[in-house]
Amino acid sequence: MPMEGLEIVVILGISVFVGAILAPRVRVAMPLLLLVIGLCLGFVPELREIELPPETVLLIFLPVILFWESLTTSLRSIRRALRGIVLMSTLLVVATAFGAAGVAHLLGLPWAAALVLGAAIAPPDATAVAALGRTLPRRNFMLLKAESLTNDGTALVLYAIAVGVAVGGQYTPLSITGLVLLSYGGGLLAGAVVAGAAFLVMRRLQDPLLINVALVLVPFTAYLIAELIGASGVLAVVATGLIITFLSPQVSTPASRRQTEWTWPLGSLFLNGSLFVLVGLQVQVVVREIDMRQMSSLILMTIAVWATLLVVRFAFQTVSVGIIRLLDRRPSQRDRRMTHRARIVSTVAGFRGAVSLAIALSVPLTLSNGDPFPGREEILFVTVGVILLTLLVQGPLLPFVVRWARLPTDTEEADELELAERVTLEAAIEAIDGLAEQLDVPEDARDRLIQEYRERRELLEAQTELASEEAAANPQDETLADDDAVDPEPVAREEAFKRLRLAVLDRKRAVLLQLLRDGVIDDTVARTLQTRMDVEQLRVTGVEPVD
Repeated sequence: MPMEGLEIVVILGISVFVGAILAPRVRVAMPLLLLVIGLCLGFVPELREIELPPETVLLIFLPVILFWESLTTSLRSIRRALRGIVLMSTLLVVATAFGAAGVAHLLGLPWAAALVLGAAIAPPDATAVAALGRTLPRRNFMLLKAESLTNDGTALVLYAIAVGVAVGGQYTPLSITGLVLLSYGGGLLAGAVVAGAAFLVMRRLQDPLLINVALVLVPFTAYLIAELIGASGVLAVVATGLIITFLSPQVSTPASRRQTEWTWPLGSLFLNGSLFVLVGLQVQVVVREIDMRQMSSLILMTIAVWATLLVVRFAFQTVSVGIIRLLDRRPSQRDRRMTHRARIVSTVAGFRGAVSLAIALSVPLTLSNGDPFPGREEILFVTVGVILLTLLVQGPLLPFVVRWARLPTDTEEADELELAERVTLEAAIEAIDGLAEQLDVPEDARDRLIQEYRERRELLEAQTELASEEAAANPQDETLADDDAVDPEPVAREEAFKRLRLAVLDRKRAVLLQLLRDGVIDDTVARTLQTRMDVEQLRVTGVEPVD
């Protein structure tokens, strides 16, 4: 009996839930654990009947995941490293595709099928990078994330050309250039148009729910329009996300931003986790379709192609760094150059994932004359094998490589956060007197707010000084000299204040719950007060940053 849609959703949901619980306890990255869960589920005969249509990945999963990753990407990091990102997302994809195709062809795969395979596995996957690359320093992670968000357009153009050649199509350098320009230019244009329309609509909305409903529609609309004109839907989604990120303060409200920051990670977690489970399930389907007499040669081809991906990526980065070093000797450029060890880290972090699988599954079953597409089963097998190797070998290896590389500690974000908080506090303190007079606010209310902001400034200064002393202190010294010691009283006082406030809030919640159970108040009243207490607790403890 085939699995029903609801049953599949429940199984995927339970798998993601179990994976999220077990991953921190067994100290394994959640995507890797979900992949293993999918492999185990593949032994259930009914579950092996679950098919993963490529349009499901491209139309349902990717827009949401890529849009959220775009919303949380550093625009400044992209601007700073735009040259490298463009090289990695275009020339590197082409070099990787032809390198992998050449190796696969030498090992017996027809050239047309080998080029399709190369196009499928050439681009690092944004969802896999986002899930497994968190051990990287922030700058390295943002660069890899930006590359993986933009390289799918090149891979999809290569795939279209490879399939076209296989079915008898003819391409000229001019036509290939046109395809590339349409893919990138059309995708960027579609993203800009949708982002502009979203801006005009969302800036007139005040209801947080309506703002977020509009936000949900944005990535799907961008993807659809790009696909209708033959451009890259992936690039359209990414472009829309980056533009919306820039315009966010003008099209959102505090309440809508809180909803976005809590609901989108939830949806992204479920969809991203489900993808890894489905990839594991798909392995069983692909393996069972292969003639066992071909298994050894296909395993050899898979390992050889995977090794080629690593070699090409490292070699391309090395050559690029050498050329840029010759052409650009500015001090700012020298500070951003990748070291030998950083290039090894970037090579290991180049994971493949759902996009590669979707491309491989999109390969036609037959040619235009009705003959079977040459090497389709081999393409699927090697693609799935490469995905498994990058996730199950490179994934666990990455944290060790990062520690070995001893990359410089990236404190830029923390330093800028401290700077922004200090400057905004100073501006607020300076403005209070004038604003209080303008708004005719009583003196005691003004003094109360000034005292609150001054206490925040005092705490911030104490925390900053303590952090500086800890960083500057000799690791062998357990204590600082008395003359240099920083007064920890503001920090200790703040921690004591937090403990008291939280204990009081717990008591208030207990009393509120008792009133509800006794029937003294209605559920809606209880929810309103509970929300106010939650907001108060977030003010005390702070809001955890969204990954």
